[in-house]
Amino acid sequence: MPNEILRSALFNARNRKQPRAYFKNEEIGIIGQSTRITYTGEELRQYDESVWLQLIHLARIAPIGSPIEFTAYSMVQALRLAKSKPNPGHIERLRESLQRMQATALTILSKRLGRAVSLSMIPKFEWQDEISGARLPKWRVFIAPELVDLFGNVHFTRLQWSQRLDLPSGLATWMHGYLASHRDPMPLKLTTLQLGSGCTTVTPRKFKQLVANALAELERVKFLADSKIDGKLVHFCRSKCSAR
Repeated sequence: MPNEILRSALFNARNRKQPRAYFKNEEIGIIGQSTRITYTGEELRQYDESVWLQLIHLARIAPIGSPIEFTAYSMVQALRLAKSKPNPGHIERLRESLQRMQATALTILSKRLGRAVSLSMIPKFEWQDEISGARLPKWRVFIAPELVDLFGNVHFTRLQWSQRLDLPSGLATWMHGYLASHRDPMPLKLTTLQLGSGCTTVTPRKFKQLVANALAELERVKFLADSKIDGKLVHFCRSKCSAR
């Protein structure tokens, strides 16, 4: 995943029980001063990021601009939403996520790129036969070729998929992505973490507890060797096996 996205609230860590907002040219919170992201579309969350990561994984072997093909069942299995027969609700949730990312306008202004890149995350998504209305055996997704520019030669992070899937979706998965984009993450203020994750928890005490819970999960899956919250600062120590 491009580092600019992992360090932003584009795929936020809000409680999935909260209704999704619709943004129009909304500036997205990001940790770092060299990038600005604006977004139009339905709010994206960590489940959407998991779908997006899996699409990028499938796209790695396809020529730029060509469609990515997969069965809904295989995608659901890859996301571990069903271990055997897929639940129709899981497939519907997947379809909604893909359509949500299709109806987007994303602008990334990066000093590294020296220009602004504006695009729809999924310019085209085919999942249904236009005549019969039946679901296609294989779904086809087209990813914007301009996204390749965001990866550059070194400005991306490979995530350990098994670790991510073993974490509760939300703040823990967001922190997993953010911290993975740094070999030796510096201490962060709680307020900075809240900005970057897009978490809307009102009280600082509640957010501090959410961070503590996420840190415990990251230590459980062996991504972090150690961590602590010292006043308003959060300290991290990555496991050697998880460092890039």
